[in-house]
Amino acid sequence: MGHAKFPEPAERTALLTAGRNRKMASSVQAYVRGSTVHFYEWLENENPASLPHGPDVWICGDCHAGNLGPVGSVDGAVEIQIRDFDQTVIGNPVYDLLRLGLSLAMAARGSDLPGITTAHMLEQMIEGYQAAFAPRALNDTTDLPEIVRRLMQKAGSRSWKHLANERIEGIKPNIPLGRKFWPVIPAAEFSDSPGIPPTR
Repeated sequence: MGHAKFPEPAERTALLTAGRNRKMASSVQAYVRGSTVHFYEWLENENPASLPHGPDVWICGDCHAGNLGPVGSVDGAVEIQIRDFDQTVIGNPVYDLLRLGLSLAMAARGSDLPGITTAHMLEQMIEGYQAAFAPRALNDTTDLPEIVRRLMQKAGSRSWKHLANERIEGIKPNIPLGRKFWPVIPAAEFSDSPGIPPTR
């Protein structure tokens, strides 16, 4: 039984960049998701005085629709929150709002929705942002759309085993190396490592 040929660490950046560019070319929404650097380059070229400036706080840094979803707290409450923090930075909170607004507008445009629908979506985004500062009961979902409530209920009933069944092959908790997962150590070392299955 042989091992698959995985790219060497020095080769991976170019391969990952090419893969990202292919995804970005597939749709406007995919481009927005993958163009964080271009977004901040655009902001740098804008007149700083044209944007409101809030207090410097921790911001997501890449706040788009795909990075929002149900998140559970330690006491079992489920809320729709940001769930991707790999580009978190201390900065102006308006950057997150602009990026989320751009993501929503591009999603609407990619779905051929009329301009008035896009305007309503952005209005709701701003209203939701403002509502977050108002006192309310924890996990109060009474004013949420039905589809969001169903999503949160489904998320609340899931466990780590559900995620493992979706992402991990076989009955042992092994990560299936292949197109999506590459070894982080040289091939000669990972062949006998526990928890890493051989690949054909």
